[in-house]
Amino acid sequence: MAIRVLVVDDSSFFRRRVSEILEQDPMLTVVDTAVNGLEAVEKARAGRFDVITMDIEMPVMDGISAVREIMKATPTPVLMFSSLTHDGAQATLDALDAGAMDFLPKRFEDIARSKEEAMLLLQQRVKAIARRRSFIAPRVEARATTSTAPAARSTLASAGLAARPRMGSALATSGRTVSNTLTRSTLASTAAPAAVSGAAPVERKTVPRRTGKSYQLLAIGTSTGGPVALQKVLTALPANFPHPILLIQHMPGTFTTAFAARLNTLCQITVKEAEDGDALRPGCAYLAPGGKQMLLEGRPGAARLRIIDGNDKVNYKPCVDITFASAAKIYGGKVLAVVLTGMGADGREGARLLKDQGASIWAQDEETCVVYGMPQAVAKAGLASESLPLPLIGEAILNEMSS
Repeated sequence: MAIRVLVVDDSSFFRRRVSEILEQDPMLTVVDTAVNGLEAVEKARAGRFDVITMDIEMPVMDGISAVREIMKATPTPVLMFSSLTHDGAQATLDALDAGAMDFLPKRFEDIARSKEEAMLLLQQRVKAIARRRSFIAPRVEARATTSTAPAARSTLASAGLAARPRMGSALATSGRTVSNTLTRSTLASTAAPAAVSGAAPVERKTVPRRTGKSYQLLAIGTSTGGPVALQKVLTALPANFPHPILLIQHMPGTFTTAFAARLNTLCQITVKEAEDGDALRPGCAYLAPGGKQMLLEGRPGAARLRIIDGNDKVNYKPCVDITFASAAKIYGGKVLAVVLTGMGADGREGARLLKDQGASIWAQDEETCVVYGMPQAVAKAGLASESLPLPLIGEAILNEMSS
């Protein structure tokens, strides 16, 4: 059965353009359109849609207000379209808080290197979030709980590559085994997960017992659904969390600046957008800048961040694989790496390098993922020791990593 889509935008040109792109996929059918948020709310109540694409700025009722009303009356997966500006970033994050599941830049040339790639990405995103319709209601309930709580406070320098990449270099040096492996992995942005190569992770309904391992770094990678997931995890950590945290979220540059600032107001720990030369400090989370790669150099206890442009052949900027591989080089087995919701398989090869060094790898479980792509890739490759529901991950991290 085809996925039924409602396209909402006050521009007739954009409604037609989105509809034409979606209709080219035989699994997608645009059954109706709306010209403003109020009309979208009314049509969502009258008809059953599997996905709604929504503009933010519209007359009569804006997209954020429309998302809130739709989630109250007829919860439906919503894909937002937004501008790549600071104001656009803030509005998009507000839409995600309101219940939207994912977003894409409104200028398709900003999300892909070719028209065909942009069309395919839009089709894939709509299909991915349509599969999670049953997940909408609990997400909205969880978000409402978080929003009503008071705010707590207002590299690939990896094995086989150069340890000190220069600013502006692609991925330090190329042609080595590790860089080739990671490049192949990240080029396959929507590749199927690797075949099972180890035991399946343990699926938990309660926080796992502490292993007693010694840690020096927490690293978290995510994509689609990540903003809400990261907020849920990080708000569970106390201000005196004993280790630095690296965050890799697939997101444009203008969005990571706004997202880091928002997380910092919600969390007890400090959250900042990573800058070149940042020294890692306990209780501070460093969000990789959109459009850049985040690597580590130095040694445990005196590590610094390097922010570089990276190789254009790598699809993701930032890339989870690259940061994880860099962490494996510096911290070895003293890393807890967590892979949260997201499309594709980014993080699998970096997790493999970490696992080879003795690090611990956890994955979010399928039931609580917006898109079970990245965690599934890690789990099916036999790399994850735990498969955890999102509401438990923050508590489980604190239990495992606290001294």
